[in-house]
Amino acid sequence: TEILAMQHYESLTSLLDKDDIRCELLVGSLSKKKKEEIQSDLKAGKIDILVGTHALIQDNVEFNRLGLTITDEQHRFGVKQRTSLSQKGENPDIIVMTATPIPRTLALILYGDLDISIIDELPPGRREIETYAVDKNMKERIYKFIEKQVSFGRQAYIVCPLIEESESMDLNSAKELFQYLRDERLVKLNIGLLHGKMAQKEKDEIMERFNKNDIQVLVSTTVIEVGV
Repeated sequence: TEILAMQHYESLTSLLDKDDIRCELLVGSLSKKKKEEIQSDLKAGKIDILVGTHALIQDNVEFNRLGLTITDEQHRFGVKQRTSLSQKGENPDIIVMTATPIPRTLALILYGDLDISIIDELPPGRREIETYAVDKNMKERIYKFIEKQVSFGRQAYIVCPLIEESESMDLNSAKELFQYLRDERLVKLNIGLLHGKMAQKEKDEIMERFNKNDIQVLVSTTVIEVGV
């Protein structure tokens, strides 16, 4: 997603700017002029690290001397897509990253075609996450907990399995819950809605508002899993 690519780009830029290492971001929503400028600088070797979405795989993206490709959330890319990226250089080193390895990746590990590195520790300063499973009797207590957290300047997001109400499945839909929270239960808070049927521009706007704390409680489908 463009959201995740932007986060990686901002992290890398803050780390590497002081060392005069140039990072650029290539995503589909950029203007044609900006894309052409990046492609030209990339081919000329003026860009050291390029972060992007599937836009990096396009035929008109040419690297000067590609030495390393890193595919984050690799299960979201097809085999041919990852191969086409690595073919943009002369046998570059390859890193694939995921928290949810697909069967093919597991097979490659088992048969020795991939070395494996496991990140099993938290980043510095990150507190442990507390996870609870509760039933419907706790719903009101959870809403009060959300109100309390928002009063401290924090945020919450609620993930629903469906976009719209389904007669065949007794599950809260994102739209239904959003309307209930906005109009009845959490009327004093700024509530947002995010789901996969929205246009990309609309999704980006919602995530940007959430990032700025304009939205205090975000109701979403599982589209939120990458980039939150």
